[in-house]
Amino acid sequence: MLKLIIPNARLQASYIDYIEELGSEERYPFPLDFDHRDFAAMLARIEGFRTGASVPPGFVQSSTFWLVEGDEILGCTNIRHRLNAQIEHCGGHIGLSIRPAFRGKGLGKALLEFSLDKARELGITNIHIHCHTDNAASRAMIEACGGILDSQIEVDGSHVSRYLIDL
Repeated sequence: MLKLIIPNARLQASYIDYIEELGSEERYPFPLDFDHRDFAAMLARIEGFRTGASVPPGFVQSSTFWLVEGDEILGCTNIRHRLNAQIEHCGGHIGLSIRPAFRGKGLGKALLEFSLDKARELGITNIHIHCHTDNAASRAMIEACGGILDSQIEVDGSHVSRYLIDL
């Protein structure tokens, strides 16, 4: 049974396996880039973002959740509680990923649906969600969850598709 949970220490081994499986792949959402060698400190950093107690300049308050089955992490999502101008331009409310071994099984759509429910609980009514234009799987997932293409931009040589989802 799939569950969406707040990160916890019980899943440390699965998290480390997830990061190793990603290898040199660009990591989404951004908390996957946090230093995990001190796992308790990493969890505290994620919690600081959730509560708003320790959000660095340029960032906004956000909540991170792991998609799990049993004791295995299958994916990760991060929901920004609000947007600043930079994140509205490129980034959006939701960043998510599915662990490589579990891709192509519809889990991305399930994770985005979970994320939209959490965003609704946070009072967000108009979701901005962005992806690389050449990522057909992400575009299809966003569109399957009601995403309407708003615009396409170029950022640092990459093309980004910007979608809106009305909750």
